Amino acid sequence: LYACRDRELNFYMFGSMGLVSSIGLGLALRTEKTVVTFDGDGSLLMNPNALLEIAKEAPKNLIIICLDNGAYGSTGSQETCALRYIDLEIFATACGIQNTAKVNSTEGLIEAFRKFRALQELSFIHVILKPGNTKAPNIPLSPEEVTKRFKNALTA
Repeated sequence: LYACRDRELNFYMFGSMGLVSSIGLGLALRTEKTVVTFDGDGSLLMNPNALLEIAKEAPKNLIIICLDNGAYGSTGSQETCALRYIDLEIFATACGIQNTAKVNSTEGLIEAFRKFRALQELSFIHVILKPGNTKAPNIPLSPEEVTKRFKNALTA
């Protein structure tokens, strides 16, 4: 995300695999703005119970986008069990998230996102990607800098 569209309202996670959606839940409960999280399949699988808590709270302003490339990208691209053994869209539904979609194209993602944003209810979009990871530059911001600019952007 940093490489393609950095902005101060993007909160980048460093070393907290499994907590993206949980942080998104906390933010969604504190604001009326639409909150969109981008979580990898590996990250989501590190803390799958987060979807249960999110479904219980059911914030109407949260859209979770799960990018499923079948790999733990931040730890060396080891294979996850997502592509072979678990359908994360079905898992999200089983956790209680009623509005879900599975897409495998940019057009499908845009269509699902627009639909769910207009719906204004908790939603989950499972994006199937090609296996592996693309080389991306490191984010040249410290966690403190990310936090400070994010807080400033939220209150602006």
